[in-house]
Amino acid sequence: MTPRSPMSFQRIAYEVREVCNGVELAALEGAIARTGLGPGAAAIDIGTGNATVAIRLAQKFGLEVAAIELDPVMAELARSRIEAAGAENQVSLTVAPAAEVLARTQPVDLIVALGTTNVSGEGRPTPEAGFVALRRRLKPGGWLLWGDVVWRAEPPAPLRQITEVTNLYTDDAGWRAAAVAAGFEVIDGRISPQDVYDAYSGDSIAAARAWVEANPEAPEAGSIRFNADRVQAIMEFGRDYIGFGLYLLRNPV
Repeated sequence: MTPRSPMSFQRIAYEVREVCNGVELAALEGAIARTGLGPGAAAIDIGTGNATVAIRLAQKFGLEVAAIELDPVMAELARSRIEAAGAENQVSLTVAPAAEVLARTQPVDLIVALGTTNVSGEGRPTPEAGFVALRRRLKPGGWLLWGDVVWRAEPPAPLRQITEVTNLYTDDAGWRAAAVAAGFEVIDGRISPQDVYDAYSGDSIAAARAWVEANPEAPEAGSIRFNADRVQAIMEFGRDYIGFGLYLLRNPV
């Protein structure tokens, strides 16, 4: 009998969501279309997750994509999706910390970074430091499609503390200012509609709870239940404060 693959809250969420962030695939496609990039252009997808975005970059836009994923459990899902899509010749997958891979990578035409962690290798980089690190890996005239948590209003201190365990976030004006300070041109920026962000968290939590109910004796069940409870508490407490911003940035020529 083939051993069952290990599961995690993130893995379950990525299996049921097209994009496991608070943004729709159509918004990502629209942003990529604005770059004018086409066949043969080189792209990096940081934190590829289920590889949906990497595969779409390859098959819809003809890009050569280097996908990076830190979590081996997630990488297994990404690899299976890449193979199922027949995209192995256009999408490579590296399982390693993004900062390590970027340090040995030649500049590319496009970097996609959605909900990433520690892109600079320094732990919890400031927004500006993260942008500086990514800009170094872009060709002149290259593009960064960045998406992450946006503070829609000043959060209570406890909410900020539990939300910023791995990343430092800011508001829309702060992300734009950080991009400019890092040397980027801000071409576009928008906050996802509330219903899109609600669907992201709701779908993920519901899928995790359904998996636990179907697999109550699995060794991962307790951890997955805990993470579903944790995410639900954060989303309910933070609904008036937390959003998702998508920014298209250009490295000047």
